[in-house]
Amino acid sequence: MTETPPVKLKALTTALAVALCAAGAGASFAQDSAPPVQKVTAATPPPKLIVMIAVDQFSADLFAEYRSHFTAGLARLASGAVFPSGYQSHGATETCPGHSTILTGNHPAHTGIIANNFFDLSTSREDKRLYCAEDETVAGTSSGSGKYAASVNHLLVPTLGDLMKARDPNAQVVSVAGKDRAAIMMGGRKADELMWLVPTGLTSYRGQALSPTATQASTAIAAAIAQPRPGLTLPADCAAHDIAIPIGDKGGSVGTGRLARDGGDFRKFMASPEADGAVLATAAALRQVRKMGEGSTTDLLIVGLSATDYVGHSTGAEGSEMCMQMAGLDRELGDFFARLDATGIDYAVALTADHGGHDMPERNRQNAWPAAERIDKTLDPDAIGKAVAEKLGLPQPLLYSDGPFGDMYLAKTLTPAQRKAALAELTARFRAQRQVEAVVTGEELASRPISKHAPDTWSLLDKLRASYNPERSGDFIVVLKPRVTPIPESGLGYVATHGSVWDYDRRVPILFWRKGLQGFEQPNAVMTVDILPTLASLIGLPVDANKIDGRCLDLISGAESSCR
Repeated sequence: MTETPPVKLKALTTALAVALCAAGAGASFAQDSAPPVQKVTAATPPPKLIVMIAVDQFSADLFAEYRSHFTAGLARLASGAVFPSGYQSHGATETCPGHSTILTGNHPAHTGIIANNFFDLSTSREDKRLYCAEDETVAGTSSGSGKYAASVNHLLVPTLGDLMKARDPNAQVVSVAGKDRAAIMMGGRKADELMWLVPTGLTSYRGQALSPTATQASTAIAAAIAQPRPGLTLPADCAAHDIAIPIGDKGGSVGTGRLARDGGDFRKFMASPEADGAVLATAAALRQVRKMGEGSTTDLLIVGLSATDYVGHSTGAEGSEMCMQMAGLDRELGDFFARLDATGIDYAVALTADHGGHDMPERNRQNAWPAAERIDKTLDPDAIGKAVAEKLGLPQPLLYSDGPFGDMYLAKTLTPAQRKAALAELTARFRAQRQVEAVVTGEELASRPISKHAPDTWSLLDKLRASYNPERSGDFIVVLKPRVTPIPESGLGYVATHGSVWDYDRRVPILFWRKGLQGFEQPNAVMTVDILPTLASLIGLPVDANKIDGRCLDLISGAESSCR
């Protein structure tokens, strides 16, 4: 993209490099004369480093819209093996479930990560809501208060890194992300280092102290967060997106922002290319110090980039802010790959997203989709549950939910007869709501097999089944109609979101690149659960096909196959 806005990756990278050199770890691995590029064939040895990148809310629509403008990192990936119609095939298209599929090869039905939040009404904790990446057994913690103990405990299956470690304990696995749930769900249980961004820089979980390099990175990131940033220069390519969309009732608007922020504003830091730069710079520094990709085995470097999601939620997917974020993401990835290129290491990259996203309805209505709307405040599950409890004479609270759609849980104190009556009354009331597409019971999904067909042919029930786990899912699930944004007001800080069963939230790009890999494009539908078996085959790691939902994607154009 022309006039790429200035990004802080280089400044942050320089700060880290200075710190590393001071620690005696700043050696360069650049070669004096690079060997000629060899074409990747079925006989080519496994790469020494796998880089897995997940870009939060990077929908297939965004990739298609900006693809012709990419000139750096994303342009490189678009020259490799491109699957533009990848799918987070399940119904609950949220951050935690999506990340849980990428390096496990399994749908949320099997990973157990059915949503960002779900309910365990049998827990003794007063707060029955569980965060997907918490350990609720830690005393004094609560996901509702935001004070929780981050944990991988809810993930039921191993990750690629776990399998690599089981084969060879010397294999290094490092996971760095903007969000804890991204780092944890992709990093798994055996990562050597696992960390994410917080207002004070970086943090980890399981009580682990940051390594010296991560500590230096954390200090540099904290300093960057503390600094105010002026607005970025609008690239010429973004001018058509520079249209103000009114929000709220106080004269505010989005669409013409320049990603400026005050010093110490962590939320706006996260909604800027600088947050992605911080993660990439940290990942590059850790790779360098740990000499990942330079040993006798293949290492795994996991990178979770969250800024696109923060921008999408706070300003929508089609404003100037997202256009600048796409330009920044492209450049940051280009800088990151340049650092890897300088090492001479044979590395392979996979990039995808945890889910897609939908633009705010106010902009949709201006741009040829007048039916887009926000959810009606009357579709309030707490109010509906209370009304049903009062009508049937049942104890309260009767219904537990995390919002106006998704999993709904009935109180465990009900007798079988009460439960039957409550379920019938509640499902009827939700089905009567104008903005509700369907209400499906857990019993309907439990008896249904997970589809083995291409994800673009799945029915609504197929999508919901891939998210259904009988131990964790609700008694019934509410599905909203297409393009109903489940945020009742536009001035709440979040103006747009995702999470639906519809393809604008399910479709994501899946890209693979390796030096010497002949590029090709396969427009047929594939799934993010296919990434684990594809990468495992690339490094000669056996995977039990009966324990995963995905399949290996052949990355070699022609008669040969990378699926071993």
